Amino acid sequence: MTYAAEISRANPSCFVFLVDQSASMSDPIGGGAQQRKADVVADAINRLLAELSVKCAKEEGVRDYFHIAVIGYGHTVGSAFTGPLAGRDLVPLSQVAEKPARVEKRVKKVPDGAGGLVETTTRFPVWVDPVANGATPMCRALSRAESLVSDWVARHPDCFPPIVLNLTDGESTDGDPASAAWAVQTHVSADGAALLFNLHVSAAKAVPVMFPDTDVALPDTYSRTLFGMSSLLPPHMRFYAMQQGVTATDLTRGFVYNADITSLVQFLDIGTRATDLR
Repeated sequence: MTYAAEISRANPSCFVFLVDQSASMSDPIGGGAQQRKADVVADAINRLLAELSVKCAKEEGVRDYFHIAVIGYGHTVGSAFTGPLAGRDLVPLSQVAEKPARVEKRVKKVPDGAGGLVETTTRFPVWVDPVANGATPMCRALSRAESLVSDWVARHPDCFPPIVLNLTDGESTDGDPASAAWAVQTHVSADGAALLFNLHVSAAKAVPVMFPDTDVALPDTYSRTLFGMSSLLPPHMRFYAMQQGVTATDLTRGFVYNADITSLVQFLDIGTRATDLR
């Protein structure tokens, strides 16, 4: 179980993002920001998809090192892609790059070279819109992910294992998600078991618990359940996490509790850090 398989167009891997779209995602995210959790999560996923497209771009275009699924769960459970990709599950990265729902103009501040900041306009492709409606059917979402992972491993038996990233702000409303989470991780390629990472997006101002290796500091049964559902970080991800200033041991899990904007971005960065691309 080395998690060291080469990722190539002939032997791609996949990411499955599970996005809580329940009504409570309309609450502001913790850490003092004035943004809704749904908006912050959607922006983070859209930015990550754009960065993956750039990372996998070569002279001839974007290479299909990865296939991507974004599954929303709230009032319904299904593909969260909008625009040309609406209703689709695992989509080759080249098609993701070619078919955003739209490209927005965003204003951001950048250094002016003289110690100050200046506003500039950038292009921001959007594939996933923020949604906040309904309950939190996490078990159904995990079952959908398990089906995608099972099919992927059957078709790519030598792949770097699929990575499922679950972003949620509340407890499951359709049962205990532990067994559904375990089912995802029972699918094994020649390189290792599928990985499931969990991020709890908080409305509180509490300090985030980042990539713990024990549940001792977690405040309740719910947070300990999410911790227990989360896979151990593979060695290369632990190494990268330590480079980013995160303390990591052999028992560190892909889990963040009470995430704010900064820890959400870091979670996605570490959790999608695969091996070298060929």
